Amino acid sequence: MVCLPVHLCLAATLSKKFVVVIDAGHGGHDPGAVGKISKEKNINLSVALQLGKLINEQCSDTRVIYTRNKDVFIPLARRAEIANEAKADLFISIHTNSVGRNKSVQGASTWTLGLAKSDANLEVAKRENSVILYEDDYKTRYAGFNPNSAESYIIFEFMQDKYMSQSVHLASLVQKEFKQTGKRIDRGVHQAGFLVLKASAMPSILVELGFISNPTEERYLNSEVGKKALANSIFQAFLTYKEEQKMRLEESKGDTLPEVKLQQSTTSQPSSSTTSASTTPQKTLVAATSTQTRKAATQQVPVFKVQILTSSKPLSPKDRQFKGLKNIDFYKENGLYKYTYGSSTNYNEILRIKKDISKRIKDAFIIAFKNGKKMDTATAIREFKENKK
Repeated sequence: MVCLPVHLCLAATLSKKFVVVIDAGHGGHDPGAVGKISKEKNINLSVALQLGKLINEQCSDTRVIYTRNKDVFIPLARRAEIANEAKADLFISIHTNSVGRNKSVQGASTWTLGLAKSDANLEVAKRENSVILYEDDYKTRYAGFNPNSAESYIIFEFMQDKYMSQSVHLASLVQKEFKQTGKRIDRGVHQAGFLVLKASAMPSILVELGFISNPTEERYLNSEVGKKALANSIFQAFLTYKEEQKMRLEESKGDTLPEVKLQQSTTSQPSSSTTSASTTPQKTLVAATSTQTRKAATQQVPVFKVQILTSSKPLSPKDRQFKGLKNIDFYKENGLYKYTYGSSTNYNEILRIKKDISKRIKDAFIIAFKNGKKMDTATAIREFKENKK
């Protein structure tokens, strides 16, 4: 193996084309959701192609790969394989939502891999995963996974995607653009067990453009104005995300990522009480910090925190996004500043904190550290459970 000097390694990394795989959901004999005047597969493909065109026209340093660019059926597993084989930097799967009863539901949402926290979220995952039923060998290919059985989704309970933070950040950027650029109703960032995201080895999101089951929204999804606005919203989020990744690479000192270290912010010392965001919305919300946390370094046990925000630049403790919050910490990873709320060696305690803060910050999620270094959250949870025995 030939080792290049550090400056040449960095130059090679920076000169490498950014690869994005755009996946138009469904296709061929799989129509996806069906509305009164259209089929999901066609809406998805049209927006996917428009998004790819924008990237090709304005980002010469980016290579666009489509999982399909015409009306053909592509197995779910193959879609992820295309991205993995291309060593893609990003995977964006485009879909259109539908509900059976309430025809007035509307708006766009963006999803990342994880355990569905509600029956409604689970139903979205079931609908998208049911694509595998069109495949003759799905029982073998997907190891007996039944997309219509809630029991099959247990596999996502302790799954910790190492790209989770980046995926959630991109999803948040997309939703911000849907709201500001596309003037869409913001249905937020969610998690659910999507097989296509589970198999992709890079930051990945699944976008639900809107509801084909809503006649008014269906007409919008099929209009040139609507498709252009949706594609442009995703494109603007993509530009922001890619620029942040470029900054991260430029900050790197070599061809390895910097070690993740906890850094203390200049906010006040941890408090021992928790204030509910729902009961006192106008008051300061203070995250509980277990006394066990202060002993964590010597005990060598995991410390759980709730990640609430990612930024490409450092933020002041008085930033308006932290209004009403105390005990905010941050750490730096991949050139990004990631802000956390609360700290405890007790996973159940951090779950309660997350429940409170999620009423204000919908895409907050739990992370874990050990000896000042970030660790796999699923492993940390297992350690916590074993230590309780």
